[in-house]
Amino acid sequence: MKKYLRYALLTLLWGAVAAYVIYAGTAAGRLRAGKKVGRVEIEVVDSSSMGYLVSGRMVREWIAHSGIKTNGMAVDAVELAAIEALIAKNGFVERVDAYVTYGGVLHIDISQRRPLLRLLTDGVDSYVTPEGYVFAAPRASSLYVPVVTGAYRPPFPASFVGSVRGHIDLERAKIDKRIAELEREKYPFFRRELQNDRNISALRRMRIKKQWWRMESSAAFDARVEELRARKAELRRKYRYEARLVQEGIDRIAQRQEAERLKQKKLEKSYEDFMKLLTFVEFIEDDDFWRSEVVQIAAHTTPSGALEVELVPRSGRHTIVFGRIEQVERKFDKLLCFYRSGLMNIGWGEYRTIDIRYNDQVVCKK
Repeated sequence: MKKYLRYALLTLLWGAVAAYVIYAGTAAGRLRAGKKVGRVEIEVVDSSSMGYLVSGRMVREWIAHSGIKTNGMAVDAVELAAIEALIAKNGFVERVDAYVTYGGVLHIDISQRRPLLRLLTDGVDSYVTPEGYVFAAPRASSLYVPVVTGAYRPPFPASFVGSVRGHIDLERAKIDKRIAELEREKYPFFRRELQNDRNISALRRMRIKKQWWRMESSAAFDARVEELRARKAELRRKYRYEARLVQEGIDRIAQRQEAERLKQKKLEKSYEDFMKLLTFVEFIEDDDFWRSEVVQIAAHTTPSGALEVELVPRSGRHTIVFGRIEQVERKFDKLLCFYRSGLMNIGWGEYRTIDIRYNDQVVCKK
């Protein structure tokens, strides 16, 4: 009996808890439905460490121009998803969270992207993050990052916004599709080739026999043999010509496919150089001396497609010819050694160019 009583009491207790939860939720819902947004608070995370790309004033202007209502709206009627989509469409915004408190305060928390450098090359004016995300900076923004100038051609169009790796993968997929389409263009040639091979096989099987039952003479038989030989020679020339035409058609398509594959290789090589450039800038930024010494990076693409850079230092009037982005640490160590044991004794304004591309030597020009 006591056992059943205990179960009954537990059931009543949990029923009471469930009823309270339902009542509290309903009451909170009614209370929230009656609340209206009285204030909008916007917080931009890490906006002071290197400058800002987005500000609270800018976000308020975006919301006002979009027509999305906030102040005075019921808290449940605020279009939070629309606000987040409006702000997130700007490439320099990495993450945005919008929510309304029970007190009627609309909170918008924004995390901006942290660019590594600014590209001002070949018509491109964009910021780039260490991960390779490209975006255009808004007007009235202040951001202090290294600037890369020159005739360098990055692996994306001037107006591109997004992940460069994603762009490369998309372009590679387009090229793969084009290669597959070209492969299908070979199918008619393959059918012609198969039919031509059958014709050649049939030609080889062509024989004649002397018609003894017609009392065919040797002269008549020889005449038919000569006629067959002439016919086979004519067909042989025809089938050889057809085989040549088919092979030329297949080769032309194969050349176009190879050109597409070459585009893929160049695209991937261009992306590798782009990421090397980001790593190069990171190396400079991580070193206290070179971060303060290097004031400008000039990048250019050579006729062979390789990426080379030149540096403009703060000290002296010379330009540092760095060359390809390889053996970076060794080249900078060599340059620093030359600074300490050479220029400090000779003078910082003695040379116009300092070339550190060669192994174990520094070539200077006045």
